Amino acid sequence: MPKIVDHDAYKQELAGRAAVLFAEQGYSGLGMRKIAEALGLSKSALYHYFPSKKELFLACTAVATAPQDAPPLTGSPCDQLMAMATDMRSGFASEMALVFDFIRGMSPTDIAKDPAMKQAMSNYQTTIQNITGPKVADEILTLLIGALMLDLFSGGSWPEDAIRARFDRVLAQNS
Repeated sequence: MPKIVDHDAYKQELAGRAAVLFAEQGYSGLGMRKIAEALGLSKSALYHYFPSKKELFLACTAVATAPQDAPPLTGSPCDQLMAMATDMRSGFASEMALVFDFIRGMSPTDIAKDPAMKQAMSNYQTTIQNITGPKVADEILTLLIGALMLDLFSGGSWPEDAIRARFDRVLAQNS
């Protein structure tokens, strides 16, 4: 009896595994041959699912930035944002390194039009809008990314009380 494969699920699995490779080695550090070898596939099998490295990266971005199948965030909107920020902290440095590697040489217009960047931005905005509503979502996203960058640049000095106070201040504008 032939093996039945859920191609969509397998494609998602490959994208999730490739996302780890991109995070570890960067965008420019990987070619399709190297990715295929690391995933235990032939290069042609990888091309069957993803016609280009950029298409694979787009799928990885969708997987990496999609809301997870974790229990829903609970508590106040500020508590939910703090939980999201805390969760993002661990992989933030490698994610930013990957993003900057990927966009190197692109113009701001090219970045804004890039499907992977649009996908990531849309997923982050949707997640935050689900917590805060649309009125303050962009300001909250700016605070969140800024706080993560400051944490990164300061060697992990995470001023939780100050971040919480800023979230609360912006959220109060939404009331």
